[in-house]
Amino acid sequence: MKKTLVSALTTALVVGAASTTFAAQNPFTDVPADHWAYDAVAQLAKDGVVTGYGDGTYKGDKQITRYEMAVMVARAMANNNGVAVSGNDKALLDKLAAEFGDELNNLGVRVANLEKNADKVAWHGTAEYTFQHYMTDGQNDEKDSRNNVLFRLEPTAEVNSNWHVKARLDADTDLDTDKANDADHDKVSLKRIWAEGNYGKMTYKFGKFAAPDDDTITDTPFSGAEVSYNAAGDGISVIGGAGRLAQNVIAFTDEGTANYQYVGLGLKKNKLWGAARLHHLNAKNMTSAYGYANKATDEANIWLVKGGYAFSKNVAFKGFYAQNHDADVLNKAGSAELDYKGAQAENQGTYGLWVAYRHLGQNAFIASPWDVINLDNGGEKGWEVGGNYAMFKNTILTLRYGKGETIQGGKDVQNLFGRVNFLF
Repeated sequence: MKKTLVSALTTALVVGAASTTFAAQNPFTDVPADHWAYDAVAQLAKDGVVTGYGDGTYKGDKQITRYEMAVMVARAMANNNGVAVSGNDKALLDKLAAEFGDELNNLGVRVANLEKNADKVAWHGTAEYTFQHYMTDGQNDEKDSRNNVLFRLEPTAEVNSNWHVKARLDADTDLDTDKANDADHDKVSLKRIWAEGNYGKMTYKFGKFAAPDDDTITDTPFSGAEVSYNAAGDGISVIGGAGRLAQNVIAFTDEGTANYQYVGLGLKKNKLWGAARLHHLNAKNMTSAYGYANKATDEANIWLVKGGYAFSKNVAFKGFYAQNHDADVLNKAGSAELDYKGAQAENQGTYGLWVAYRHLGQNAFIASPWDVINLDNGGEKGWEVGGNYAMFKNTILTLRYGKGETIQGGKDVQNLFGRVNFLF
């Protein structure tokens, strides 16, 4: 019904309004039947922003062309039918103007500025299911499994041509109990929020956001500021940041907050990339059940080097090494990983495989991103094999298997991890 109404409306509007401009582009390119523009125009018609024939009726029964849609948008922009347009209707009108910008330009309607204002807020996110099965956990041979679902939203809002505001909102549920069993479950929580400014090669961040190296040793956000320089393409990058970090997320502390700073260099050259950074923390009572307090210090200085090399478009190597110079035990971490291909969310059927050896001492971490060889029992070491697969467009299945032992005591560890991400 919507398509019929819109078709008749725009057919009437187009007569005599754009006959001289149709030759500029193909006038017979239809707007697809499932295009979002039909719903947008139907909503605008419902709100009185656009109207039909002179007698107030809508007639017709065909798909409309892009030029017919553009003429309707142009007239709505010109006079809005005497209706003040704001809020959602204004956003819809701007979005339509951006979508049909080329046709509007051919009609003599300037839309360059509208294109910048359309869709100022972009929403992305994931719905994910995670399964983890502990075959042996480094303490006993009792099997244990965990099931969890998570819903994540990551909005980005344009402030102006240089600045954006970004955020992350998470909510998750433990499926084993199907209810909230601690403070983190069944609640929507604001995990990150920051303003980001881009001026050429310089980027500035203020708020709560992820530190660099969240793929190795810092998988947690902190509150503060960051400045970075990134050369276009291959070249050198420089980064530095400072702020505050909740101690309860740090592997070797358990109370209060810590001062946090980091600084480092990066390099990308053809198929080779690398980075070296120092992460510094200081807080009172930095203690650990695994011996960190033996040096009686309130500081942690963790040096990290990481890098990788692409042998071909399908095969690559990456690794890292980290050491906490203020800890006396479990103070080293490292990984060496060989990757083959990789699942691409937009391409169904693509896949990736990897094999890695990991040695993860707890005191070398601020927070860990690792799944099957991890920081349980003070840290583990061993082999991981895994793969990912794009089952459908924007749907990724990831599987990991880890087998190793605890760093202290040498007790067996064997874990299985699975996750499905529905990306949007």
